[in-house]
Amino acid sequence: MVMRWWARVKCAAGQAGEAGMSTAEYAVGTLAACALAAVLYKVVTSEAVSAALQGLIEKGLHATF
Repeated sequence: MVMRWWARVKCAAGQAGEAGMSTAEYAVGTLAACALAAVLYKVVTSEAVSAALQGLIEKGLHATF
């Protein structure tokens, strides 16, 4: 039963044309991911975010219970 279902899925995927990304799409996707990582790195290592995180940690350490 499962084998018949899998055979139908494979057959349908083969008839769908291009299933997946091509090399150029991988390159563009990788470039976009790297650009996003660079922007996030700059944001996280900025002075304002660093000060906010430090303040949050200090506030948590000096909390009274």
